[in-house]
Amino acid sequence: MVPQKRKLIIFLCSDNSKAKISVMELCRRMGFIPVDMGLLSSSLEIENLPLYLFPSWRVPVLGTLALFIFFYLYNFIQDILQPYVTAGKNFFYKMPIETVNVTLPSVALVLLSLVYLPGLCAAFLQLWLGTKYKRFPDWLDQWLTMRKQLGLCSFLCSVLHAIYSLCLPMRKSARYELLNLAFKQVNDGVEISWDDEKVWRMELYLSVGIMALGLLSLLAITSLPSVANTVNWREFSFVQSTLGYCALAMATIHTLLFGWNRAFIPAQYRFFLPPTFLLVLILPFLVLLGRLALLVPCVAQRLRQIRRGWEKSHHIRFTLLQDGSQNSLENVSHV
Repeated sequence: MVPQKRKLIIFLCSDNSKAKISVMELCRRMGFIPVDMGLLSSSLEIENLPLYLFPSWRVPVLGTLALFIFFYLYNFIQDILQPYVTAGKNFFYKMPIETVNVTLPSVALVLLSLVYLPGLCAAFLQLWLGTKYKRFPDWLDQWLTMRKQLGLCSFLCSVLHAIYSLCLPMRKSARYELLNLAFKQVNDGVEISWDDEKVWRMELYLSVGIMALGLLSLLAITSLPSVANTVNWREFSFVQSTLGYCALAMATIHTLLFGWNRAFIPAQYRFFLPPTFLLVLILPFLVLLGRLALLVPCVAQRLRQIRRGWEKSHHIRFTLLQDGSQNSLENVSHV
């Protein structure tokens, strides 16, 4: 789906409700989003809006923090608390880096899915209504205006995940584990511990992850006003929509390669909870399936017609008029 142009928000306040309704309807017809701020006494609050600190970032940032806390606690329960409760193993040293590193890509993928989910909702709503001239619900309008902030939060989590991953071999715990593994291998008399499956999995995992991060970087750069103003609308739509879905697909494949066959190992379901990557993949799969549904030729053609001005109600009325004219002609010829 081609992303829609961002609509401007207009704040209104008045003591005359009838005049306020008329002005709000005029704003909607002009393509703006009117917001009722109440009585005229609230005009001072509207005048102070430019002094607020990042008002459009409040919901995306709070949503990002909420997702991070949820996935961090989920990973903490599965990777640290469960081994400690069941086997007495102390893995609390993983909390500052490893647990954070597993949490960041989960948040990034969910946020990236939330960037494209409102566009799909808008497309299916237009198909259902059969017109593009009916206003979206307020919650969908607000969601559409937050896509840029959600995408940049997703990019931030992806970059932090890459940095954390590069720092993993630098930890003392990783060096101790490597030494212990080498010592165990010497005691067992194993000369070569090469595993083709693990090697291929890691190579593909890293390669797809790098491509996903590269595409996300391109999306983040083109979202900057200084860069967006240098490209036309079609180029901007291609980058943000087509390449954006490619980035979402690459990130989904990256997560699938991380999971590999772990979804079929009973030991991964600690405390009877599914692995984190299974929860993370639900929303991206829904978004990608919705996008594929919109690419079906008959659906894509109808959506294209609606966005060019075609309306279902007008089509039905025109068909009825044609049928009435045909019946009249038949009656005349019969007489």
